[in-house]
Amino acid sequence: MRKQLLYFTLCLVVGLCAYCTPASAQHTFGIYGGGGTASGRFEPTQEGRPIWGTLTFGASWRYYSPQRVVGGVGADLEFIERGFKIATNTSRVDDPKDYLYYTRRVNSIMLPIIWQPHAYLFNHRLRVYGEAGVTFSYNLSSDYEIEKMQGDEKIVEGGDYHFSTVRDNRWGYGLCGGGGIAVLIHRFELNARARYYFGYSDILKNRNKHYDTVENFILTPLRSPLDNITITIGLTYRFNKDGFESWKPRRKREKNREVFEYAQ
Repeated sequence: MRKQLLYFTLCLVVGLCAYCTPASAQHTFGIYGGGGTASGRFEPTQEGRPIWGTLTFGASWRYYSPQRVVGGVGADLEFIERGFKIATNTSRVDDPKDYLYYTRRVNSIMLPIIWQPHAYLFNHRLRVYGEAGVTFSYNLSSDYEIEKMQGDEKIVEGGDYHFSTVRDNRWGYGLCGGGGIAVLIHRFELNARARYYFGYSDILKNRNKHYDTVENFILTPLRSPLDNITITIGLTYRFNKDGFESWKPRRKREKNREVFEYAQ
């Protein structure tokens, strides 16, 4: 799986270099923000819930080329809240309403490298696009909450989570995909996007195979990648004055050239 991820990254980099030629430059720069959910995929599987209300915001750059394969390539630099929420007492209670949860929130800087195929509608006033890419991230900070029973009352304890080089991974990688729509207003785009982040790296290192207790499992799961679903809105500026171009068949281009020459 890691080899497949490496090959996919190389393909995106090669595509980026092929697209970024001096002719017909169609660059864009934008900012965006929004929210979504965060969750973790653990092995062995644990009862868990998504964390709702996570935030994300950042900046994006795209390059669109009038090639046969219509679309663009680019990169984002974003802040994203990630994390997981797992039940710690599933073996001691039968009713899910009585579950006690351990929650970790992780603040990360992420770099998605994106391929974005697209199509125009309504005479180039609306753009519909898809996205596929690889992601690289660095975890800045984290905090935790743990639910406990004190008599008949549920209490919540928490605080800052301190990263350990033996236990925690700061760096991460994965895949992402999604799509959106953009309304073109002169040289600006107002867009809405949904994206799914699929983690491959583990947030917790598996230094040993002992996970007999809840505490040990939290520290040393066999696998612990993190996923996110985000919905964002953004504003993008197009640097080329004439707007985006799209590929046209050679016959149509030649016909347009003949009409232009005849008019002269």
